[in-house]
Amino acid sequence: MIGGGVVGLSATVELLRRGTEAVCYERDTPMAERSAGDSRVFRLAHAYPDMVELAARSRRLYAGWGERAGVPLIDDVGTVVGGEAAGGWADAMAAAGAAHEIVEPGSPLLRLPGPVTGPALLDPSGGVIRVDRVRAFLVAAAGAVRQVTAETIEETPTGVRVVAGTATDDFDAALICAGAGTPDLAAAVGVDVPPALEHHVRFSFPLRPQAPPSPQCLITLGGPGDPGTYQHRAAPGTWAVGADVAPAAVAWDLGREAAERASLAVVTDYVARELPGVEPRAVDRLYCTHNPDLSDGLQFLRRGRVLVVHGENLFKFAPLLGEILAQACIDGSTPADAGPNRH
Repeated sequence: MIGGGVVGLSATVELLRRGTEAVCYERDTPMAERSAGDSRVFRLAHAYPDMVELAARSRRLYAGWGERAGVPLIDDVGTVVGGEAAGGWADAMAAAGAAHEIVEPGSPLLRLPGPVTGPALLDPSGGVIRVDRVRAFLVAAAGAVRQVTAETIEETPTGVRVVAGTATDDFDAALICAGAGTPDLAAAVGVDVPPALEHHVRFSFPLRPQAPPSPQCLITLGGPGDPGTYQHRAAPGTWAVGADVAPAAVAWDLGREAAERASLAVVTDYVARELPGVEPRAVDRLYCTHNPDLSDGLQFLRRGRVLVVHGENLFKFAPLLGEILAQACIDGSTPADAGPNRH
């Protein structure tokens, strides 16, 4: 496993559970980059029925992880999806047979720190993934992670060779799931992965006393003049908000500092206008890299004994990806793509 984020650790843990030897390489602390933070939104709601079905399978597997960890890994608060495109997401949930409901503004079923402006999709299986708990479980289950940079990956006549630091190791197969580092590593074995990157920042704001207890997660799909957002309760008493920011304002060449300033302005303005239950005063932030060419979806690429997985918003699929990728590493198969990448 090249990459010790949530996907790499999940696949490592599943291979070990099946009695297969597995090694995970991570240049930094496990789950410190794209998998960082204390919380994520979980949702069955997606624009594509196959993604809804995969999320439902992952939800059941998260429950199994929770039993093994001895603590729930998802807070069952539900997720709300608002915006003109929410009806299409509801259609996808209906096609997948997932429980959902369309609710009107002001419905007593809504528990949010701000109003919705039109009919919204209620996903009762949604909630907040407790990343800190998932991290503790996976790191313990995976055992020792090799904290070293995998510098070279190449196929050999009998398998795959990985050069990391002063060590050279040979394996039957390799999985590349290194987040922002995936394109360069994949290119070394002849696999083309979109390399574009932009900066992304999620900010946390204090919840006001009048905010409802146990608020639902919220996804707003955006529209003219309004950014799309994802929102959820993070640390106690705080509300996390991430937003779609104009690509020109968060382009990679601008640098992180300029992108953070632009993102903070967009998100703070949104909070001040749309969320009366939240103070428009950022008290925390979580930075990560983002690939603008990818969206909700899963894509798997293989060359010989090397499998590559990439996509965005993968945390909610972690236990399912662990199973899928472990099986593919064992039998040499290539999993089917899902979502907008499906062929």
